[in-house]
Amino acid sequence: MSKLKASVFRPITACLTIVSMVVVARGAEEIEFHSAPDRVIITAGNQPIATYVYADQEISRPYFAHVHVPGAVQVTRNYPPKVGVDLVDHGTFHPGIWMAFGDLDGQDYWRNKAPVRHERFIEPPKANGSTGFFTVQNSYCRAEGTDQIVCQETCRYTISIEPTGYLLICDSAFRSPKEFAFGDQEEMGLGIRLATPITVKSGGKITDAFGRVNEKGIWGKSSPWCDYSGQIHGRKVGVLVMSDEANFRPSRYHVRDYGLLTSNPFGQKVFGDQAASRVVVPANETFRLRFGVLLHANTDQELDRQAAFDRFLSRLKGLPRPTH
Repeated sequence: MSKLKASVFRPITACLTIVSMVVVARGAEEIEFHSAPDRVIITAGNQPIATYVYADQEISRPYFAHVHVPGAVQVTRNYPPKVGVDLVDHGTFHPGIWMAFGDLDGQDYWRNKAPVRHERFIEPPKANGSTGFFTVQNSYCRAEGTDQIVCQETCRYTISIEPTGYLLICDSAFRSPKEFAFGDQEEMGLGIRLATPITVKSGGKITDAFGRVNEKGIWGKSSPWCDYSGQIHGRKVGVLVMSDEANFRPSRYHVRDYGLLTSNPFGQKVFGDQAASRVVVPANETFRLRFGVLLHANTDQELDRQAAFDRFLSRLKGLPRPTH
């Protein structure tokens, strides 16, 4: 694996090893994928959306870094965090957007104590106008050795250009020939580390579907969606995280005013319930999770978050599910 450095996020024209796969689309914007040996850079026309990194010596699981809303405004924290600009805590735990689990069959993938190995692209990155997708296969390895696998994940990522921003859909299927289990921690599920200017501590705001706000009101509570937003360069921008109603359990939110948002359907006792959660997946059965992330930018009016959630659910109906 090649070590990921900040230089990989320089403008695409500087990356001489990148091979572009572009499909001409209607209108001025189109999804484009630019692939290198350890990452896929995603753009809309000449504007950046995100970089999907699947081989990094410092972070032993795949993730999206340097995530943008329309207008080339970055809404996730810099990776690596910039001293004097960002809080530099959890630099390798919180790179942008990621799926990870602090307790999956006793293994800690959130804190990089056990590796998630990218095996292959089942479906390579493919663009079709305002929509693109790719499907990966990941192995969740035990810390004792990468030849010992807890389970495999097949994840289909779909990115589309929406009227209010970019929509990323993460659709995962987990399976193993042996039984495995998800534990009860705060650090479980889909995580996002927000850009410093939109954190609550910098004047931003966290909102859920029930009108609760910020860490004090939302932490540990269940909601179909949760939004973290603020202003950057005078623009209203944010990240709306949504859970599929078909997930095994509604998500609760591990949120922090310093800029963390985690959609967690696993935690129970850690969020105040009496009984701890242990989600057992029997051998040869498939366990599914699906989330949506709307990267939104609004200059004239507030985002209608409930309408965006309803649109997300509608979009799910037409998407194929990943299979092993």
